[in-house]
Formats: sequence, C-alpha cells, structure tokens
Amino acid sequence: MIKFPGASSGIGAETTRVLAMRGAHVVMAVRNVKSGTEVKDSILKEIPHAKVDVMELDLGSMESVRKFASEYNSTGYPLNILINNAGVMAPPFMLSQDNIELQFATNHLGHFLLTNLLLQNLKNTAQGSHKEGRIVNVSSLGHRFTYREGIRFDKINDKDSYTAILAYGQSKLANILHANELARHFKEEGAEITANSLHPGSITTNLLRHQSLVEGLVNWIGKYFIKNIPQGAATTCYVALHPQVKGITGEYFSDSNISASTSQGTDAELAKKLWDFSLNLTKPQ
Repeated sequence: MIKFPGASSGIGAETTRVLAMRGAHVVMAVRNVKSGTEVKDSILKEIPHAKVDVMELDLGSMESVRKFASEYNSTGYPLNILINNAGVMAPPFMLSQDNIELQFATNHLGHFLLTNLLLQNLKNTAQGSHKEGRIVNVSSLGHRFTYREGIRFDKINDKDSYTAILAYGQSKLANILHANELARHFKEEGAEITANSLHPGSITTNLLRHQSLVEGLVNWIGKYFIKNIPQGAATTCYVALHPQVKGITGEYFSDSNISASTSQGTDAELAKKLWDFSLNLTKPQ
C-alpha cells in the first residue's frame, strides 16, 4: 500500500500512474477530490487492473490532516510507502487555516503532522510484512535559496520581511531536514523504515500558478532544459520503489542518484531544532 498527498496533478499524478502500473495499491490524498477522481479514472482506462483510491486531504489544515489520518488508519490498510509530494510555490503572503505562513504550513508542517500520525501504521506494516518501509519527501533545488538562517524559527509569520521565493526555499529545506531527522530516529529505534528527500528536476507544473512571469519564461525557453512530467516523476518512483535504494536512508537524491544538498541541508542540529519546533506547532491545542 502506497499513500501520498499531492497526487492529483503534475508529477503526483504521473507517480500515481507509474506506481499503479507496478501493481501497487495507491491511495491518493488530494485537496480536490474531483480532480483526484479524474486522475483515477484516466489511470483505470489505461490500466484496468489498477488499485487506486482517492481520499480528501488539505495539508494547509491540521484538522484536515488529523481527520485524514484517522480515517486512513481506521480502514485497516497497511502502509508500506509514504510519499510527501504536495506543495504550494511562492504565493503572496498568506496564512494557513491554523494561522501559520502558508508555504511552511503546507509544504512542511502538514507533511510533518501527517507522517507522525501514520508512523505507527508504517512501523506495524514493516514489522508484519518483513519488508522495508519508505518515506519519500519531495523537496526541490529551491532549498538552496532560503533565508540566511535557513529556517526562521522566530519569524515564520513575519509579513514585513516575507519573500515568496525564499519562504518557498525555507519550506523545501524543511523537507530535507525532516527526512534526515526521521532517518536518525529510525536508526536509533532499529525500525526497518528509510526516509529520504529528493529534487524531482526543473519541471513546469501548476506550482507556478502564483508566478505568471516565471511561468511565461519557462513556457518560452523551457523546452531546451526543463524536464517533462514523466521525467520529473522518475526520481520519486526510483526512491520509492527501486531495490537499489534498499537500506539507504537520510540521503538527498537528484536524477535518481544520491546528490549533495547545502550545508544547512545536512545540519543535524538544525534538523533537531526544526523537529522540536514542528512538534510544538502541531500539538493539539
């Protein structure tokens, strides 16, 4: 069983198709159920034997995350692989339903809370099936373009100093640090679960909807250097499924190879601080 948010468009939809083609039972966690159902229907037309379910999830709402996790766990489904793929890129300053800057809330905190709520299922499945569980965080090369301090713990909601692209980079750095800290926890516990992050490649998807100028430039010159969507989904599928990745954890991948993130992306102290900060922000009020 594979579950991941952000599956209704772009590389998420293509990843769903590839996983289903490989025989996986995929649960698409999507904000727009109609769009998710359309993706499911198109996959079933191509792959009639595919096992694909659609469930509603809004990562910008902790209430929605808790509801989804509760409903998923109550189905009795096992969970072998969790792909954290959803995201929003460079919108004007906005707050989530929980009054947290939208990119940090959606791209990191929503995935952080969801992962924690599904962890026991992942552990039980790995132990019962004797198969390695995998957590895959879809980050971005954008993690290199963040605020000077990496994660602005004391200025997450500072509208006056908000820069859309740097806030996006902050959230993508958080994806890497989250995977690294998960990997550390699993090693300490002896859990048969790996956690890795990745850059899918430079692709044009609806992530660019808040950046019309950038989108125009990408559409104009992108054919010379931008990956198409299947190419963009390739690294996610590789890290989620390939036998060569077995036992590899706490790494950052690009082009289906282990790659180097920034020094902040390998900062164990920063990862631990982010973990504690995120636990505090996501604890029930």
